[in-house]
Amino acid sequence: MLVHQILKSKSDDAVVTVKPGTKVSDAAKILAERKIGTVVVSGDGQTADGILSERDIVRVLAQKGGAVLSEPVDAYMTTQLVTCGRQDDADAILSTMTERRFRHMPVVEDGQLVGLITIGDVVKARLTELAMEKDALQGMIMGH
Repeated sequence: MLVHQILKSKSDDAVVTVKPGTKVSDAAKILAERKIGTVVVSGDGQTADGILSERDIVRVLAQKGGAVLSEPVDAYMTTQLVTCGRQDDADAILSTMTERRFRHMPVVEDGQLVGLITIGDVVKARLTELAMEKDALQGMIMGH
């Protein structure tokens, strides 16, 4: 399965972005309200400057305390982004996410942000694919 197939299957393919300079507390509020695990930091809403996850916020809160909530997201975002393209293989993406221990990956084409996939999206797609294969095999065994 390819990344573009996963993006098509998502009920909401919009990428939630915040601008550099946004307070960490505002980003946390967006995460909670939208029930999502990450925001992409983007000055123009089209390119990814960085990414900030729930884990990033929790980690920095534990290290530095509540004062970080009034600091800008760009102080704590991940800037060395690992991205993928629409034509990338989902199994390879799953492997990368598992090995590198992150759960969200921006999808970028020609430098433009076109989507975001999560490890949950990839696992769901893979389970759907396996169920279809199982049904096909059962049909062949039963002679249908």
